[in-house]
Amino acid sequence: MASSSSFELRHRRPQSTAEPSDPDDLTPQQRKSANGEPSMEIGWGIPFIVLIFARIVSARSNLIHDCDETFNYWEPLHYLLYKSGFQTWEYSSEFSLRSYLYILLHALAAAPASWWFGVEQKVRVFYFLRLILGLASTISETALIVAVSSKYGRRLAISTLLLLAFTSGCFIASTSFLPSTFSMYAITLASAALLFERPALSVSVAAIGVLLGWPFSILTAVPLVIYALSTGNFKRVFWSGAITSIGVMVLSVLTDYYYYGRWTSSVLNLLLYNVAGGGGSHLYGVEGPLFYLRNGFNNFNFALVFALLFFPIMLITKKKDSVPLTVVVSPVYLWLTFMSLQPHKEERFLYPIYPLICLAAASVIERFPDLVQRFQAVYEESILVQVAKVLRPLTLGIILAICHSRTNALLYGYSAPMDVYKHLAGLRNVPNESVLCVGSEWHRFPSSFFLHANVSEVQWINDGFRGLLPIPFNETLGGTASAPSYFNNRNKASDKQYLVDLRTCSFLVELDVKRDHISRGSDSSMWETIFELPFLDKDRSPILYRGFAIPGAWESRNVFGTYRLLKKKPYLSGES
Repeated sequence: MASSSSFELRHRRPQSTAEPSDPDDLTPQQRKSANGEPSMEIGWGIPFIVLIFARIVSARSNLIHDCDETFNYWEPLHYLLYKSGFQTWEYSSEFSLRSYLYILLHALAAAPASWWFGVEQKVRVFYFLRLILGLASTISETALIVAVSSKYGRRLAISTLLLLAFTSGCFIASTSFLPSTFSMYAITLASAALLFERPALSVSVAAIGVLLGWPFSILTAVPLVIYALSTGNFKRVFWSGAITSIGVMVLSVLTDYYYYGRWTSSVLNLLLYNVAGGGGSHLYGVEGPLFYLRNGFNNFNFALVFALLFFPIMLITKKKDSVPLTVVVSPVYLWLTFMSLQPHKEERFLYPIYPLICLAAASVIERFPDLVQRFQAVYEESILVQVAKVLRPLTLGIILAICHSRTNALLYGYSAPMDVYKHLAGLRNVPNESVLCVGSEWHRFPSSFFLHANVSEVQWINDGFRGLLPIPFNETLGGTASAPSYFNNRNKASDKQYLVDLRTCSFLVELDVKRDHISRGSDSSMWETIFELPFLDKDRSPILYRGFAIPGAWESRNVFGTYRLLKKKPYLSGES
């Protein structure tokens, strides 16, 4: 009888899985209560070092993935620092859709570098500011890692750290000069504050991200705000958020007044244009409902799949104290659903939730053993549980290896434009008042920070594009306060945007993808190539091989064009 009872006890399914037996899964409070001694938890040092290294690499090598980053942020910043740069219709005081407070914040950060390096080394100012962006990303993500470690244990924190540091999506977003990236910093930091049980701080930081960064990211902050108000001191949380919001709005309106020359609010104008006014985002392209899932898989591969499984896995495993984690991760579902329903889609619109995707994916991966125990009556030491534990680092390794391949594919395939312009910036003996001409490659112009000091202007060549292009800020019309008549909100080309006389060009940048039409640079009687690099021709390269750098197949299976910097031949340079 005793033997039978013993046999039954040995094979009985564990009744409770609330307290993990793996030391790395215990929170610091659980470890201390178990042995009476403080445990090793992740401090600020290791995550900061890992992340700052990854962000420095991103700052130095990341591409500009969207021409909006160039023309709506780098160019106005260049104008504030050097009094030259391109203006878009959104910055016309007639429309006033973009916040100058956001630009001014970055101008203050870049100003010391602009004074130090001068106009001759503007490209160094570009990379200096990128390092500042990388630092901001590092600080917000380190706070999240430490908060996760203190509340949910070291293992989950380490897995999240690895995904934050090395996934392609975070590599791209972390050092981009975009409001959606600023909102990403804020939501990440607000999530950390919530896990640190600082609800008032969480709401204030979220408010800054929404009002100073991207107003539409308010949806990502809603779960945090509701939870903070319901679990914290309501009055303190409410007034913290209200005072922060009012303060940011006042600063925003005053800054807009100073630069636009009239009383206006870019935050309200943007909301009214896109919501009450019906918006015009469809004028810039429409994508299907699966666009973000495809792009998300490119940037996070299986981590995105695991992130989307977060809610059902949490319901199955039923871990204690998972409500704050669920609140923090919930914007992934809200934002992805909301943005997928919008007709106009761009990859950068998902940036605010990128770190949360990493946290959600890591949470699911770390629950592999719990899933086994949930569905099988097994010991903690059973082979199935041990296999599940081995699968955790193996899965992370596969995700990060694929991400490494994706990141390298982007850098190997599309870095030529920035490298070509950096070569232009470093040229010697460039004549004063030189003119750079760009045709269909206008959207890959990396900003005026990459121009040589002696290049006085950039001119667009008419290659058939019928949309509205950026036009230089006009001091005679009022600079930032100008409302040029050639701008419109219908994306219709202006007769002022194109170069009239090609003979005024001193330099030419073009992409030769060896199509039927003849490139301008092929006229050897007029132009000489001074620098060129290969550039991936995505239309003629297979999806798999262009999307991921597969060793042994990258160069052989893909097709490449040539990105060129050309100079007008000396005996023609005097023509006008």
